[in-house]
Amino acid sequence: MKKYFVILALFVCIQAKAQNGKLVWSDEFNEGSISKTNWIYDIGGNGWGNNELECYTNRPDNSKIEKGNLLIIAKKESFNGKSYTSARLKTEGLQNFTYGKIEARMKVPVGQGMWPAFWMLGKNIATANWPKCGEIDIMEHISNTKETVGTMHWDNNGHVSSGKPTPCDVAQFHVYGIEWDAKSIRWMLDGNKYFEGNIANNVNNTDEFHQPFFIILNLAVGGAWPGNPDTTTQFPDTMFVDYVRVYELPGASVSK
Repeated sequence: MKKYFVILALFVCIQAKAQNGKLVWSDEFNEGSISKTNWIYDIGGNGWGNNELECYTNRPDNSKIEKGNLLIIAKKESFNGKSYTSARLKTEGLQNFTYGKIEARMKVPVGQGMWPAFWMLGKNIATANWPKCGEIDIMEHISNTKETVGTMHWDNNGHVSSGKPTPCDVAQFHVYGIEWDAKSIRWMLDGNKYFEGNIANNVNNTDEFHQPFFIILNLAVGGAWPGNPDTTTQFPDTMFVDYVRVYELPGASVSK
């Protein structure tokens, strides 16, 4: 019986590896500090196009590595004319990807006005501008909802989007990801697909999604979508990221 379970475990491991494909990049957040090879910061409090209320900083108060996790911490405090602080990390200019399985294991805050996100923007945003650069929201959660949302944004004679929510207790760790190839982008929660967007042959002007993208992790406070915090909102509160990984899918190479 013991031999049977050993063989079964080995088979499951091999199957999982085959399904994931080749690991081409990851950050396991096991070092003592945030990797400057992988991440840079967006800094400031300009609302970020969403009427957000926080000032993003690069201070250890708002982001750090602790016990094998990246912590992004939103605080209620006066800072540079804003009433809240948080952090927004991105791989722009350091790690960019076209296609692949891109996932993160995370647990995130639940509370009025809290807006954690794991998402991607086109590498050419500085020249093409948004939404022509494309945007892939792998995971977003707002306020007290009991779901996560996956969405794609692009330009088709103006901004268009397509997406779907799925039930999720985001206060517990889950694996959020996409499987992205030349035909489609498939949104996954704990390995189960809940939404798919067609990008085959640039249908509906989806050519943005065949270009390199970079990864973003942030915890926004307030904004047009979640609304503002209220007296029930807990501060400080933390977004925990166990890892971020990018795999090459079978039959589809990843370009960086």
